[in-house]
Amino acid sequence: MSHLDPHGSAEPRGWDRPDAPAPAPVPALPWPEPEIDPGRWDRRPAALPDAYAEVPARSRPHADVAAAGEPAAMNGHRDRPDDSEYPTAQLEPVRDVAPEPEPARSPGRRQRGRRRAGADRPPTQQPVPSRAGRNLPAAIAVGVGLGALIVVPLFFYRTAFLVVVAAAVAIGMWEMARAVRRSGAHPPLVPLIAGGVLTIGLAWFSGPDALSLGLLVTVLGTMVWRLGDGPGGFQRDLTAAALIAVYVPFLGGFAALLAAVPEDGDLRVLVTLAAVVLSDTGGYAAGVSFGKHPMAPSISPKKSWEGFAGSVTAAALGSALLLWLLLDVAPWWGALFGVAVSGAAVLGDLAESMIKRDLGVKDMSNLLPGHGGLMDRLDSILFALPTAYLLLAVFVPVLE
Repeated sequence: MSHLDPHGSAEPRGWDRPDAPAPAPVPALPWPEPEIDPGRWDRRPAALPDAYAEVPARSRPHADVAAAGEPAAMNGHRDRPDDSEYPTAQLEPVRDVAPEPEPARSPGRRQRGRRRAGADRPPTQQPVPSRAGRNLPAAIAVGVGLGALIVVPLFFYRTAFLVVVAAAVAIGMWEMARAVRRSGAHPPLVPLIAGGVLTIGLAWFSGPDALSLGLLVTVLGTMVWRLGDGPGGFQRDLTAAALIAVYVPFLGGFAALLAAVPEDGDLRVLVTLAAVVLSDTGGYAAGVSFGKHPMAPSISPKKSWEGFAGSVTAAALGSALLLWLLLDVAPWWGALFGVAVSGAAVLGDLAESMIKRDLGVKDMSNLLPGHGGLMDRLDSILFALPTAYLLLAVFVPVLE
C-alpha cells in the first residue's frame, strides 16, 4: 500500500505506480583492481595472504631503504628497470641527518651571545645615559686630563703653556671651519690658523694692542688668500672667516694676556678656569636636581633657570674664597668676579649652541670622548677670559 502524499493527494507516488518506467541500470565504476569491484562485494578471495608474510619487493617501492648496507639503499632505485610504475620510487630517499654536535665549552668561560637570564642570573642591564646626554665617566676623565694639560705647564714652565694655548686655538679654528662648511661657506683654513697662532704670540709678547693687531692681520691675510679663488661666494667665505678669527684666536688671546703677567699670571689663569669649572659643575648639579623652567628652549633645551642659579652661586662662593686666598682680594669682590665670569661662561655656551643649531650639528667634532669637540669645552672659557682679564685688571692692578 502506497503512502499518502503529505500535501493531501491520495494518488500513490511515482515509484509505486504500476505504469512507472523501470530504473536505469547503474554503470560500473572504473575501479583499478577487479578484486575490489563494488559489484562483487559478496565475493571473497579464495585465500587471504598471511598478514606477516613478506611483501614482494615490487609492491614495496622503498623496501631497499630499510635494508642498511645494500647497494640499492645507497643509489635509490636506479637498479630496477620497472620503477616507472612507481613514480615516487625514482626520488632519492629522505634520510634523517643527525644534528652537528655543539663545540665543547670550557667550564670557566662563557661564549659570546650565549648568556641567558635566569632566577640566579639577572639580565644584563644596559647603561642608562645621564640627563645631560653625555657619557659622564668619560667626560670626567677627559676633563681631568685637559685640566692637567693646562695646569702642569702653567706652573712649571709657563712658555709651554703658550704652546698649549696656540695648539688649542688651532684645533678650535679647524673645528669651526669644518662646521661652517655645512652652510656652504668655505673659509680658507691655512691663513686662519697661521693668523690665529700669530695672534696668540703677539698677545703674549706685546700685550693688548698687539692682540688687536693680530686680529687685523688675520682677517686681511684671509681676505687676500681668498681673492685667489675668484669672486664666487667671496662675501660669504670672508664673513665666516672673520667670525672664526674673532671667536677663537682673539678671545683665546686673553689667556695669553693673563698668563703673561710676570708676578701672578699663573694664579690669574687658575682662578679664571676655576670659576668656569665651578659654574659648569654647579649648573649641572642644580639643573639635574631642580631644573624645571627652561632658560632658552629654542637654543639649548637642557639649560634651566635653576641650573643658571646653581652656576652663579657655585662660581660666586668659590671665587670669593680663591681670590681671597690666592690674590688677596676682598671676598665680596671675589664673589662679584665669580658672578660675572659665570654669566659670561653661560652666555658663551648659549652662543655656541646657537651656532651649532644654525649649522645643524650636535658637536663641533668627536675629538674628545664624552665632550664632543674641543670647541665644545672652549665655548664658555672663551667668553670668560676677557671678562676675567678686565675685572682682575681692576681688582689686582699690574705694577709696572
